[in-house]
Amino acid sequence: MFEEDEDIQTELTDDQKIELAKWFLLNAPAGEIQYVAKDVRAILKDENVYKKAAEESFPSYNKSHLICLELPNKSGDVLITPHCEVDKDEYLDPRTAQVAIVDHVKQVCKDVRPARDEELPSAFVEEYRSAMDAEIMKYVSEAYPKGVCSVYCTKGKDVEEPGFDFELVVVISAARDSPQNFCNGSWRSIWNIEFKDEIQSLEVRGKMQVGAHYFEEGNVQLDAKHECKDTTLIQSPDDSAISLVNIIRHHETEYLASLQTSYLKLPDTTFKDLRRKLPVTRTLFPWHNTAQFSLTRDIEKELGIGK
Repeated sequence: MFEEDEDIQTELTDDQKIELAKWFLLNAPAGEIQYVAKDVRAILKDENVYKKAAEESFPSYNKSHLICLELPNKSGDVLITPHCEVDKDEYLDPRTAQVAIVDHVKQVCKDVRPARDEELPSAFVEEYRSAMDAEIMKYVSEAYPKGVCSVYCTKGKDVEEPGFDFELVVVISAARDSPQNFCNGSWRSIWNIEFKDEIQSLEVRGKMQVGAHYFEEGNVQLDAKHECKDTTLIQSPDDSAISLVNIIRHHETEYLASLQTSYLKLPDTTFKDLRRKLPVTRTLFPWHNTAQFSLTRDIEKELGIGK
């Protein structure tokens, strides 16, 4: 009876294989989905199943990780984000007024076309968008040497004059991939800015996410998230942009400082709590030199923050 049960094998259906493959692909650390995809493909040994899983996973992964792709005509870069998606596999770069046609699985831009008038904001909204874009570029170049950014109008892009509401979204993405050193890191932040004309107010909502993966003789991952809110007054396009970038700078700097404080406390808190849970190796834990376990230092080094 037991021998018969041992011989019974439950074969996964194609749909089950696709769902499992999608889980692994979608949960790949920043910058590592191509490595995961290669292994998933080898394990599946079924090109049709892999293709289905990849086609469903890569677009979501690329948009959630805010990957940056070079435009084929070398005129700039385009961020892959839901905020600039104008059609299936088409993403607007408002800085160059072009639309990139993307191959999500290969993570490349296949082609580019001029943006249509209806895909771009009105001249009135564009004043605020371009002023914000210019200021955020200055900030990102100082704070994230490896960073890219863009500003999109997501609501009210047809507004032609004061008296109506509209919304801008600022996206910042910075990645430092160093697989040869067994570590990758990423910074992602999205800032929704609502222009409320009736109360002459700018309402700001920010979402920040830091990711890091260390896989030399192990597998350690960091996935930290933070949200915040702020407000300021509507001013001229240039003055509004300066005020908004100061808000973004303040909150991002504050969040990074809080992360650093948390990790500096690790030697006296988390690491010591693990003391009795660690396997017996007959090797004393270096309590006199716990500073060597500085995740903050390594994260800053990988992202180029503070340089």
